Amino acid sequence: MPRGASEEIAVDGEPEPAVIKLGVWISNTKSRRDKLTQDQQDALRELGVEWA
Repeated sequence: MPRGASEEIAVDGEPEPAVIKLGVWISNTKSRRDKLTQDQQDALRELGVEWA
């Protein structure tokens, strides 16, 4: 996924959708994966994240 990838999601009670920058989140999470807890790593693996 490119670093600039983003998605709009509806948030309950908000009139406008929120923009989530998924590319940035994935890039940051991947570069800091050694600081993730075991539960966080397990959750990413369950979602099919190969580098987790």
